[in-house]
Amino acid sequence: MRRLLAAVLGALILTVPARAETRWTLVKSYPHDAEAFTEGLFYLDGALYESTGLEGRSEIRKVALRTGRVLQRRVVDRPYFGEGIVNWKDRLISLTWRHRRGFVWSLADFAPQSDFRYEGEGWGLTQDGHSLIMSDGTAQLRFLDPDTLAERRRVTVTWKGRPVDRLNELEYVKGEVWANIWYDSRIARIDPDSGAVIDWVDIAPLMRAAKVTDSEAVANGIAYDAARDRLFVTGKNWPRLFEIRVRP
Repeated sequence: MRRLLAAVLGALILTVPARAETRWTLVKSYPHDAEAFTEGLFYLDGALYESTGLEGRSEIRKVALRTGRVLQRRVVDRPYFGEGIVNWKDRLISLTWRHRRGFVWSLADFAPQSDFRYEGEGWGLTQDGHSLIMSDGTAQLRFLDPDTLAERRRVTVTWKGRPVDRLNELEYVKGEVWANIWYDSRIARIDPDSGAVIDWVDIAPLMRAAKVTDSEAVANGIAYDAARDRLFVTGKNWPRLFEIRVRP
């Protein structure tokens, strides 16, 4: 099995044009908890922070990149279904799916601090250094005040003038918002000012390399290490997390 996986990964080191224009190469593969129904992901100070979904199984976690070992965790109590997470200063902010309620935790030890409300559903969450950016399963991105968590503005995401809905997990990458699309292997690269999709990154080969067969094990999870210019992607219940490099 290990040899087969190595062979597949080795083949993927070639440039992958796929259906999208943005080309990428595989850099490395890391272990990932196959029981993690990944809903949110980001990288900070040498570790991954991950939120998992499903009622009764939702958690926020700090995870070792190289081993996939969970270093710290906090269970999100029933009836909540955990969704996106993001850091802001010394806090961690998380969303829930359909309860219109988010939570604020201590980044250091995941101790609960407060909660907040929003309309509609909670899906993905990231930040650009000025605002928190939230998806809700539609074609819209919401920009929130990171201190008050009040909504500042919205933008509709479009591709060639048509709305792109099912925006899921988010990551801010070099001035762009990257978004998984639920039940799609493509990641949208979005201009945060206009909402226009700049291009697409298709990671379908990584889904095959992860050997997932469950229809719910979709691509979901993007994390960016700005200091070292490293990009990580994974999916729900994927046994691997992949580091990729996008070609200019």
